[in-house]
Amino acid sequence: MVQELSNMNPVVYERKECRVRSWVVPADFDEYTVDPIDQQEVFDHIRDIKDPEHPNYTLEQLQVITEDSVEIDDKHSHVRVTFIPTVGNCKMASSIGLFLHVKLKRSLPSRYKVDIRVAPGTHELEAAVNKRINDKERLAAGLENPVVGRTVERCLAPTYE
Repeated sequence: MVQELSNMNPVVYERKECRVRSWVVPADFDEYTVDPIDQQEVFDHIRDIKDPEHPNYTLEQLQVITEDSVEIDDKHSHVRVTFIPTVGNCKMASSIGLFLHVKLKRSLPSRYKVDIRVAPGTHELEAAVNKRINDKERLAAGLENPVVGRTVERCLAPTYE
C-alpha cells in the first residue's frame, strides 16, 4: 500500500553551516556551576531530524524549524520549539512534534520542560495538534507502538555527510 504524501514536492533550502563553539575554561571556573543552554545549542540538537515524509531531507532543510523557532528560558528551565509544517494539512505534524520532544528529552538535562508548538495559523488543525504533541500520556503511548518507535529512531538517526 502506497501512502499518500501531504507535500509531494517540498521546497528544499540550503543548510546553514554549523558554528563552532570555543570551549575556553574561565579562570573562575567552578565545576558545580552549570553553563546556561542557549538557542543555538538547542537548535544544533534538533536541526538534523529527518522529515518523516521526505527522509532524505532534514527539518532544517525544509525550514520546518529554524534557529529562530527555538525559545529558551534557562532561568526557568523551559524550552519551546515552534515549527512550521510544509503544508497546512500536514498529516505528519504530530509525528514531527513527537520527534522534537524525544530528541530534546534525550539531549537536554532533565530539569528542562519541553513545549512543542505548531506556529499559529500554519496548520488547519493547529489546536488539536498542539494538544496532542504536548500530552505526556499520548507521547508515551505513541512510543510504545513498535512501528512509531522505529520511525522515531529512523528520523533521529544521525546523518553522516
